[in-house]
Amino acid sequence: MDSYSVTNTHMDKLKVKVIIGSTREGRFGDKPAAWIAELAKERADMDIEILDLRDYPIPFFDQQETPSYKTKPYNEPNVVKLTAKIAEADAYIITVAEYNHGYTAVLKNAMDWVYQEWNNKPVAFVAYGSAGGARAIEQLREVAIELQLAPIRNAVHMTYDAVIAIGQGTAPAQAFAPYVDRAKALLEQLAWWGNALKAARIKA
Repeated sequence: MDSYSVTNTHMDKLKVKVIIGSTREGRFGDKPAAWIAELAKERADMDIEILDLRDYPIPFFDQQETPSYKTKPYNEPNVVKLTAKIAEADAYIITVAEYNHGYTAVLKNAMDWVYQEWNNKPVAFVAYGSAGGARAIEQLREVAIELQLAPIRNAVHMTYDAVIAIGQGTAPAQAFAPYVDRAKALLEQLAWWGNALKAARIKA
């Protein structure tokens, strides 16, 4: 058993939301989201759900009160639905498209509408694009910390080779095969942090 292995004898399955961080036409992000979700479902300790931001079309954040100081819930219907889904989770995996050395506006906007529901939970990233999405992930780690999320170390960085291969008809399972070990290490670390922080939230 390695250093990140956990036992769930006395704990329910971790509720993990896989968030697709891009909504553009012809996007790639749904493919690594489905792939990492299937790998996670192979584990006995995780309950997985994919959240597609296309299903939650929310306006740019425009409220007078910021999420961390709001005195009552926002009433925009899709914000209410998204916030409820975020609240359900014990941990998150976000697919990250790198646009111009950064992350997508739609992802940042979705994160900005929520605060307490993110708090004290781990988040992991599966990125693709220039430099394997590394620059976007590093920026998102700073955002995550401000939201009192705990960004874990392990991540998956996909190069354009995977994007091009799938665009040319290669099956995602084949194109993503080189990243399986990294993805499993990510899931193991996410489980460790997810269970540790879940126990701390229950105790608090």
